[in-house]
Amino acid sequence: ELPDRPISQDLNLVTASGLEALANAMAESRAAYNSAQQIEDAGERRRAVAVASREMRYYADRLTTAQVVPRPAEFSAVAFGHQVMFKRDDGRRRSFRIVGEDEADPRNGSISFVSPVARALIGKAKGDVVLVADHEIEILSIE
Repeated sequence: ELPDRPISQDLNLVTASGLEALANAMAESRAAYNSAQQIEDAGERRRAVAVASREMRYYADRLTTAQVVPRPAEFSAVAFGHQVMFKRDDGRRRSFRIVGEDEADPRNGSISFVSPVARALIGKAKGDVVLVADHEIEILSIE
């Protein structure tokens, strides 16, 4: 469950699948690092090791700070992990799942909890209308 204070971008909230994706990315980074160690050309090896090391540090930090938020059991108000369908003032309908920053992929139907749309929707109920970047959006469903 989200804290009672305003949502901070310092929080590293993730879904269970987001945590799994971070762990997989860490394993891939570690494998890339190990492969980079085997490169014969010293310059290319240094470059490849540097890239893999940077990725490993990033994923290690994200895994260490990850706070798994369980699937919501309540659907009366939008929360982290919910799938929300809404209608824009131009009539277009959109549906997004609200997830952690590392797992957000708007093209595939997920947005970060710190995005302007998610921030406007969190805490609102079906039928509520919110303003996002000079556009009204009406919440049609929460799953």
